[in-house]
Amino acid sequence: MNVYTDSSHERIFGTYPLTGDTLRSALEDAYAVGYRAFDTAQEYENESVIGDFLASVGPEADGAHLTTKVMPANFGSATEFLSSVEKSLERLRVERVNVLLVHWPPIGEDILPSLDYLQQALQRGFAEHIGISNYTRQMMHTAAAAVEVPLAVNQVEFHPLIDQSPLEAGALETGIPLSSYCSLARGAIAGRPEFEEIGRAYGKTGTQVALRWILQKGIPVITMSTSYKNIKSNFDIVDFELSHSDVEKIEAMRAENYRVISLEEAPWAPRWDTPTPRENRPAASFTRPAASSKGV
Repeated sequence: MNVYTDSSHERIFGTYPLTGDTLRSALEDAYAVGYRAFDTAQEYENESVIGDFLASVGPEADGAHLTTKVMPANFGSATEFLSSVEKSLERLRVERVNVLLVHWPPIGEDILPSLDYLQQALQRGFAEHIGISNYTRQMMHTAAAAVEVPLAVNQVEFHPLIDQSPLEAGALETGIPLSSYCSLARGAIAGRPEFEEIGRAYGKTGTQVALRWILQKGIPVITMSTSYKNIKSNFDIVDFELSHSDVEKIEAMRAENYRVISLEEAPWAPRWDTPTPRENRPAASFTRPAASSKGV
């Protein structure tokens, strides 16, 4: 089960690090081109902008699919955790979100208490589904064993320039699907000739090729931009399918193992997984999903 692809919300508009009028303008463009799934977090400090925007759209926005995340600063107790979620719901102007995640595993601490609090939020009706973010393969196993309901997602950095085969294996082993952030490696893919060359055969840009590669793995894609042109381009990725040979070309680029969210940039991050030898990786998926910015 994948709560994003099963509901045709495999293309998600990300909102970090946008705030204020800049975010409002980007949301207007994203909604206009067809985005109905939106990703935010307490740490982004922009939930109220999203809530105000969707409220202004009116009843038509009832079909919006919202994901938000609880920051580790609110993991101190069940009361603190649940109170923070209630405040997120108030800011988003909803009774519950579609997906509620813990944003990061707590630094050097037991991950079980925050997972318990997450389940309590589900039981209180604060979310339709719960999940995790930035969990390693081993943490995925721990989480799957600890919770009493299926976890909807592990939201992680995922793009063609990083080898995340351990997490793909973890997804198969635990049944916890992945979703991708930094889907275009925060701009590193734009203009890369290898992707542009593949894209010419399909009448697509290199960035559209990269995003399509992720979708063909069955992984929902989060993208962000403040440019209408890029927002639309990032959305228009379901009307073509990469050939097996082109998928293999892109697979080979993962050997670069370029990580945007490094331990230097995010010292609170867990120790990331070591890539799996290619011959031991999970097989690529070629399923077709239902029908950058300035920032990606």
